[in-house]
Amino acid sequence: MLQLNVKNETSRLRAVVLGTAHSNGPTPKVEEAYDPKSLEHILAGTYPKNEDMIPEIEAFAKVFEKYDVQVFRPEEIEDYNQIFARDIAFVIDDVFIKANILPEREKEFNAIQYIIDKIDPKKVVRPPEEVHIEGGDVMLWNDYIFIGTYKGSDYKDYITARTNLEGVEYIRNLFPNKIVKELDLVKSKIEARDNALHLDCCFQPVGFHKAIIYKQGFREEADYVFLVNLFGEENLFHITREEMYHMNSNIFSIAPDVVVSEKNFKRLNTWLRNNGFIVEEIPYAEISKQEGLLRCSTMPLIRE
Repeated sequence: MLQLNVKNETSRLRAVVLGTAHSNGPTPKVEEAYDPKSLEHILAGTYPKNEDMIPEIEAFAKVFEKYDVQVFRPEEIEDYNQIFARDIAFVIDDVFIKANILPEREKEFNAIQYIIDKIDPKKVVRPPEEVHIEGGDVMLWNDYIFIGTYKGSDYKDYITARTNLEGVEYIRNLFPNKIVKELDLVKSKIEARDNALHLDCCFQPVGFHKAIIYKQGFREEADYVFLVNLFGEENLFHITREEMYHMNSNIFSIAPDVVVSEKNFKRLNTWLRNNGFIVEEIPYAEISKQEGLLRCSTMPLIRE
């Protein structure tokens, strides 16, 4: 049995689900794009190919091996995007929560059923249908659960709005002892530089008390100010619109002092090293063309 335990984003990782890129399928049609960044690359003819993405995700797997992390991979489904393990489920404390994802991605969940079978069934929950929530919007910080959402009345018109207020309430009821703080995110169907697809596109804690943040990712300045006050201005690394577009906030922590980052994130990686982090740099630029990066590709199961 797997004894799940995830209370924050940075404690020492012991077990994780890592997506796979082995059979990602052909380039989607324009009308099949789930987000503006994928759309941009489909139109430009630069959408990533399997053979370019496989080495990237396998480089990530090698880093996990180096740090003695148990890695589970989804069973492969032919011609199907299975890179972003974070979207389909997530763990809070010792509870495995299935995300109600876009219906066409349901198959991805079946591909990790063999892992779910190792978890106490009483600890596996599936929210009711009206609850929309994806792992990229759920950020754990000890007593806090930060949840990215979209409060616009036009929520249903946005395929890029993945977590609704029912999702926030569901988590609040499930974890009454936690402080659940929803954060209203900026969404765009057409401009990837103005679309915070998930919370981890504009915010993520690192180490014990630092965080990466993109101010313009929040629809309400009050949400941004809340995080600044909580973490302290001096502990925040502010990213630019272009860095947000390249997903600088979507790195991944293996331990409080060990971070996996994209090798092109020069400014961020320098800041991390200057603040005492070990930075494991890997190439991930091809995968990032689908508006997801390192955190999106992982689903932590056990942290110490």
